[in-house]
Amino acid sequence: MTQQTPINPSGILIIDKPLGVSSMRAVEMVRRGMGGLRTGHAGTLDPLATGVLIIAVGSATRSINMLMDLEKQYETTIDLSATTPTLDSESERVEYVRTTPPPTADQVTLTLKQFTGAYPQMPPAFSAKQIKGRRAYDIARSGEQVVLAPRMVNVHALSMLSFAWPIVRLAIRCDKGFYVRSLAHDLGVALGGDGYCTAIRRTAIGPYTVERAIELKQEALPNPSQLLALPLAAAR
Repeated sequence: MTQQTPINPSGILIIDKPLGVSSMRAVEMVRRGMGGLRTGHAGTLDPLATGVLIIAVGSATRSINMLMDLEKQYETTIDLSATTPTLDSESERVEYVRTTPPPTADQVTLTLKQFTGAYPQMPPAFSAKQIKGRRAYDIARSGEQVVLAPRMVNVHALSMLSFAWPIVRLAIRCDKGFYVRSLAHDLGVALGGDGYCTAIRRTAIGPYTVERAIELKQEALPNPSQLLALPLAAAR
């Protein structure tokens, strides 16, 4: 009897990344569930961000760049009454004193128009950007000055979901390379203060929505039967 050579599975997983888990940690968990197959993610989510993380397995890892080019959607909650060094809740809150009255909902809505379309955005100091071979967050954590250059980003839609000073909730539809934490700071400055994200949730990457995502649990790691097939022709 001829023994058949097993076929290594390949495809993608749509993960709902939980709070506090890094993207690379999520990849490691999936790799264990897949029996050690080559695995990679298509676009980092910060540990304190949740939501859609696409993880490619096997030969599908060759399509990671195509997956990263897909449009992203986020929902975020921003506190406009303070800031933090990391522009999220990972670091200590820094209060400031406003010299002007808090903005109204109409003023916030009007200011959001400044951040729609293509514009240069400054990445956060605590980011994975490479500076002479070092990650920006490593430089920032060492106490050294982080020198970054603005980069062009593109926001297709930016809308306010709710507002009750000092908390504003936004929905964002953008291309790759956009930093939600930078938006929190830039919006706060434009409104006469500062701001930081208290929550970030990625709700979609292209057609892959959080409603299609699976939970990532240590006690029930994903397995090959949950892989979605490529190619991406139908996904664009």
